[in-house]
Amino acid sequence: MLQDDRVPSRDPQPELPADGHPDLAAMRAAYRANGLVESELADDPFTQFARWFAEAVHAGLAEPNAMVVSTADAEGRPSSRTVLLKGYDNRGFVFFTNYESRKGRQLAANPYASLLFPWHPIARQVIVCGPVTRVGREETVAYFRSRPHGSQLGAWASEQSAPIAGREELERRYRDLAARYPEPGSVPAPPFWGGFRVAVDTIEFWQGRDNRLHDRLVYRPKGDDGWLVERLCP
Repeated sequence: MLQDDRVPSRDPQPELPADGHPDLAAMRAAYRANGLVESELADDPFTQFARWFAEAVHAGLAEPNAMVVSTADAEGRPSSRTVLLKGYDNRGFVFFTNYESRKGRQLAANPYASLLFPWHPIARQVIVCGPVTRVGREETVAYFRSRPHGSQLGAWASEQSAPIAGREELERRYRDLAARYPEPGSVPAPPFWGGFRVAVDTIEFWQGRDNRLHDRLVYRPKGDDGWLVERLCP
């Protein structure tokens, strides 16, 4: 667990001006945490991620597995959204979604993504970049069956990223599905829904430090010979 001296203290934020518009230039936090040095890193990034993830959980962060997933279409136009990490190992980081959603279509056209874990309360970020592949159907079905019944129905009810006439239409679809698949019966995994795995081209561990002199250590694969670690300027 993080020690008290590793949790960043924050400068008081400026009061709201009379016109109600906050001064963005004056909004900042001072990071006063212990640093990250190469000698303390694990030999591989997955072990290092496991350490930091456990510390984020023990620090009481809300949804530490929430990550910003950034993708781009075939023309390079990017988009981002928050998704929950549902698994990781030395093959990569896994999340699940509708394959026909905007991110699903973008990954079909441009199978590369960036994942950002924004652990602001402990002045840490982890950034994963790499190629993306779909997980096997058996893995998708196994995870789908672990979801709450309502979430299973929701995956069928929502044509993710598609326009819809109104909230009432979405709720009508859900009611129809709930009547078709009542609890405790099983719900089949939709054929248009499944997992993506982001392999690691790079994974950066970012630790906030005084005076914006942050620590940024990046793992890069060295073929079959382990990992290269580079320090980047903040």
